[in-house]
Amino acid sequence: MVYSNFASVSRSMQDVNASNNEKNTPLHWACLNGKKEVVKALILAGATVSLLNSYERTPMDEAVARGEMQVVDAVSAAVAQAELQGVSVN
Repeated sequence: MVYSNFASVSRSMQDVNASNNEKNTPLHWACLNGKKEVVKALILAGATVSLLNSYERTPMDEAVARGEMQVVDAVSAAVAQAELQGVSVN
C-alpha cells in the first residue's frame, strides 16, 4: 500500500497540524480526498481533529460535506485508538 509508511513519516514531521492559506491541515486534505489510511495515520501521529479551516469546517465536516462516510468512520475509529494509546487529538 502506498501509505504503509505514512505513520512513520508523519511522526517525523515537525507539525502535523501545519496549515495552508485556507487553514486546511493535512487532515483536512486527507478527509476531503477520501484517504482513510492517511486519516488514521495523521490522527495516530497527533493531528488535531477539531481545527477549523477558513470555511469554519473541521476535517470531519469536510468528509461529511463530500459524502466520504468511510472517512468519517475512519476518523472515529482512529480517535478512539489514539486515545487508548494516550495520543492527544483534541
